[in-house]
Amino acid sequence: MKNNIAIIGSGFSALSAACYLAKDGYNVSVFEKNNTVGGRCRQFKKEGFTFDMGPSWYWMPDIFEKFFNDFNKTTSDFYQLDKLSPAYKIFFKDEIITIGDTLDKICEEFERIETGSSIPLKKFINKAADNYNIAINKIVLKPGVSPLELVTKDTVTRLDQFFKTISGDVRRQFKNPKLISTLEFPVLFLGAKPSNTPSFYSFMNYADFGLGTWHPKGGMYQIILAMKKLAEELGVTINVNSNVSKINVENGNATSITVNDKLFDFDVVLSGADYHHSETLLDQNHRQYSEKYWDNKTFAPSSLLFYVGFDKKLKNVNHHNLFFDTNFETHAEDIYDNPKWPKEPLFYANFPSVTDNSMAPNGKENGFFLIPIAPNLEDTPQLREQYFDIIISRFEKLTQQDVKNNIIFKESFCVKDFIEAYNSYKGNAYGMANTLTQTAFLRPNLKSKKVNNLYFTGQLTVPGPGVPPALISGKLVAELIQKHHQKL
Repeated sequence: MKNNIAIIGSGFSALSAACYLAKDGYNVSVFEKNNTVGGRCRQFKKEGFTFDMGPSWYWMPDIFEKFFNDFNKTTSDFYQLDKLSPAYKIFFKDEIITIGDTLDKICEEFERIETGSSIPLKKFINKAADNYNIAINKIVLKPGVSPLELVTKDTVTRLDQFFKTISGDVRRQFKNPKLISTLEFPVLFLGAKPSNTPSFYSFMNYADFGLGTWHPKGGMYQIILAMKKLAEELGVTINVNSNVSKINVENGNATSITVNDKLFDFDVVLSGADYHHSETLLDQNHRQYSEKYWDNKTFAPSSLLFYVGFDKKLKNVNHHNLFFDTNFETHAEDIYDNPKWPKEPLFYANFPSVTDNSMAPNGKENGFFLIPIAPNLEDTPQLREQYFDIIISRFEKLTQQDVKNNIIFKESFCVKDFIEAYNSYKGNAYGMANTLTQTAFLRPNLKSKKVNNLYFTGQLTVPGPGVPPALISGKLVAELIQKHHQKL
């Protein structure tokens, strides 16, 4: 007889855990409240256009490759992966910086902006590469159960990097504000201001400049479809339209879940849903963390997203485009220090149909626009419209073209939608920020401290926000379950 495991949610971490547990011989059932799998990485299709609704950057290709290798597969068994050249463009008020697909090209671009800057850049990226190797091959593979996990000969010699910040490191070596913004950008994926992010996390700069930016043909959802196929081949049962409303506990053990008002017994329950929401599925006395605990944590931003179909091909844009024509620090303050709708928001625009003609009808363009905002802000149709007008006007000016009259349709997604679709705490988009006091063992636990047989995975627990960490989170929790629940 095998242990039966219920997994709540079907995002990257949940599907990752499902695959590892099924491979190890457990009976695994996944329950997803929405009508398709993928969690935040869902897909939206309309009038021949295809949009990734959530994650749109494919970084750290080695992590995806390692995941599939663990099942004697490769990414190429499931989807075509192309390296983007250039990786992305950054639009400033008076200049465009193009990030090429090799470090040599990026060094040339840095030299164009500031003579001599390629020398500290190479040094910075070499150090970031060392950090990447330690972070990805050692630190993030720890389950976050003890502070001693962080104490290795590699981390002890880099202890100062946990108490310095990315911002401080960058500003000591570079003076040009545009280059500073370019180097501070990648850590935004970790969900905190560069001035609050330990300098050890410069490994994100290596992920960017060293490993490059990639695109799975057909969009990021191809990864989810690949993981779903793999899970089902391993024997996982996947249930959509299956809302879990209760985790039931008897004598201190998680014994069953309530799905669409029906009770299902399981030996182990693992939630890949939002951690805060998952705890609300428990009676109060079985919750590990209070509302005050969650309220005091630093959360990554939410986002205002637009999915736009254009009736023509656009000029002067790449697959990925960052619009830094307003003040980076002021916008960050509006997210983290004094949460409010930003007066002059930075924004990101993604046009996958520039490099992948499967994403839009012939001669047309699909546009994904994102404004990072503080979680829990007021969210109204009027505010969404107001901010679309702000960014599309700036977009027209900076890319020197008229596009407003070429919009076939426009759909939006914001705080209310994150809460409704994903039960996201305060409508955050990326989970809990990776600040010093929210790293490794200081994050919410993979294993419940109060309920036996209950586990958690995803971006609010170990190792943190982002798609590659989510894959790792699923592996870590599967290993914990295997350790504590040997197959019967």
